[in-house]
Amino acid sequence: MRQKAAALRYDKDKENAPRVVAKGEGHTAENIIKIAELHNLPIKKDEDLMELLSKVELDKEVPEALYRAVAEVFSFIYKTTNKK
Repeated sequence: MRQKAAALRYDKDKENAPRVVAKGEGHTAENIIKIAELHNLPIKKDEDLMELLSKVELDKEVPEALYRAVAEVFSFIYKTTNKK
């Protein structure tokens, strides 16, 4: 299976929901992951969510149907970054 990755951004002061700011598979996915690692950003592996996010257009807000799944990702990030 080819590796896939997506990056989300959320600015609660400017946006109603997180946006998909990068996505891809293969070499592009590897680059997304490398950039996240270089910036010490948490990475959560979730193949099912990745499949859903891959259908969201770039720079578009995550649809309401995905809010719960994305909230779990942000909860993971919050827990991960607050342990350091």
